[in-house]
Amino acid sequence: MRPADWTHLSDDLQLTLSREALRRAAETLADHAEILAREMEDGALLDRGGPDALRLFAAVVRATNRDAFGAVGHA
Repeated sequence: MRPADWTHLSDDLQLTLSREALRRAAETLADHAEILAREMEDGALLDRGGPDALRLFAAVVRATNRDAFGAVGHA
């Protein structure tokens, strides 16, 4: 989609697409935190209490995402 095309979308569709992009970004962050936690547990990265902190971060991102944005198509 070209940037100019964005302005031709309805406000509702722009909002839906934006929320889905934010949901996917939040899930990506949470997934990366989980991967880093496993790497620390496996000894690939130096562990300074990181796995628990990363899992907490992942849980917070997921919980905030659910509460703030909800499921797409469910207003």
